[in-house]
Amino acid sequence: MEDRVSISISDGIADVRLVRADKMNALDAAMFEALVAATARLSNEKGLRVVVLSGEGRAFCAGLDMGRFAAMKEKGGNGVPGGENRDLTARTHGKANFAQQAVWGWRQLPVPVIAAVHGVAFGGGFQLALGADMRFLSPDARMSIMEIKWGLVPDMAGTPILASLVRDDILRELTYTGRIFSAQEAQTYGLATRICDDPRATAFEVAREIAGKSPDAIRAAKRMLNNLSVDPGPALLAESVEQQKLIGSPNQTESVRANLDKRAPKFVDV
Repeated sequence: MEDRVSISISDGIADVRLVRADKMNALDAAMFEALVAATARLSNEKGLRVVVLSGEGRAFCAGLDMGRFAAMKEKGGNGVPGGENRDLTARTHGKANFAQQAVWGWRQLPVPVIAAVHGVAFGGGFQLALGADMRFLSPDARMSIMEIKWGLVPDMAGTPILASLVRDDILRELTYTGRIFSAQEAQTYGLATRICDDPRATAFEVAREIAGKSPDAIRAAKRMLNNLSVDPGPALLAESVEQQKLIGSPNQTESVRANLDKRAPKFVDV
């Protein structure tokens, strides 16, 4: 886990860092394992008050590792996160599957989570930021629901979270186009809590403020606020069902091949 995600805890604040800087913290199998393990560990950490989630290097998280897409380029390759033969519809963590738990696990933690986002948060990296209670962005941060580029849909718990944050037509436009949007747009859409010159430093300032409050009240507040959302179960399962049908299909494979070959795709009509 330590070669993908590092955790240090001081004064009740967990500093969680994605440390695959040479790959812009892209999500490979080991990163998925490390993220799920991190939330499992923190859920049982005594004295924990708040979590700050950030990435080392040039980016928060660039999304799914390009090696996964290379596997999809060959017909029959699926690049499924966390295991090539994993059944996405299997609920491995309550209402979530394994890949969803890498994001949903942060929502389930009993304490607030602040994501400090710089560089890019694309695709699965964007969904990872959504798992936090708050998102502090650098002015030059860029985000995208990028799955459509690869013939896929967001399937890491992003759907039920986005539905509670973003206006319906904006969510549809971003999902259908995969358009990259700025930190300023993210704030307008309701996806950025703050824009900060140093989002990680600001996140720790807020974390220290939260850590100084009654831990009982903070945990109660998170439980209460989590209960405001509708049951995420159907949305989480729908993500998995739709994604499983898409992975390895002719048009999804063509999306990957065209992007990797840097050419226009040639889709089969449906």
